Amino acid sequence: MSPIRRVAIIGCGGSGKTTIGRRLAASLGTTLTHLDAVYYDDEWNKLPQDEFAAIQEDLAAAESWVIDGNYAGTLPIRLRRATHVVFLDLPAVTCLWGITQRRWRYRGGQHSDGVYDTINWGFIKYVWGYRKEMAPRVRALLDEHAGDAEVFIVRSRREAKRLTAELERTTR
Repeated sequence: MSPIRRVAIIGCGGSGKTTIGRRLAASLGTTLTHLDAVYYDDEWNKLPQDEFAAIQEDLAAAESWVIDGNYAGTLPIRLRRATHVVFLDLPAVTCLWGITQRRWRYRGGQHSDGVYDTINWGFIKYVWGYRKEMAPRVRALLDEHAGDAEVFIVRSRREAKRLTAELERTTR
């Protein structure tokens, strides 16, 4: 495995991006950036797309990073600079359970790490249809823009735990 320096973590809401991101960032001694916390303010207002892309260009230019978030429109920015990519392609039921657990843990609102939690019917429909509608787009972007990055496609929580432990071992 090549040296881990820049990790892009992508996947549906509730798939475990933040959990894996926290662990990998700690192993690498770098910060974890949640794209939701960059894109939305604490009142759930969106950042203009050009500003969002420019911020990601700056983040991706750093020597070491872990960035979690989907945002297919700006995914190529992260993929071009990533040394490793973790795509959490988990079943919808698993992701919905993850969202339920997160909601219970944080009681909604803004989390201490800057992520703002909102759940509405549109978000639930997005999660339910992610594997059919979004995952093929993500795979195409991976094929087109991931270059020499090592790409890991994870399809279960068990696989995610195993991969995270393996990546942590290689950073020590």
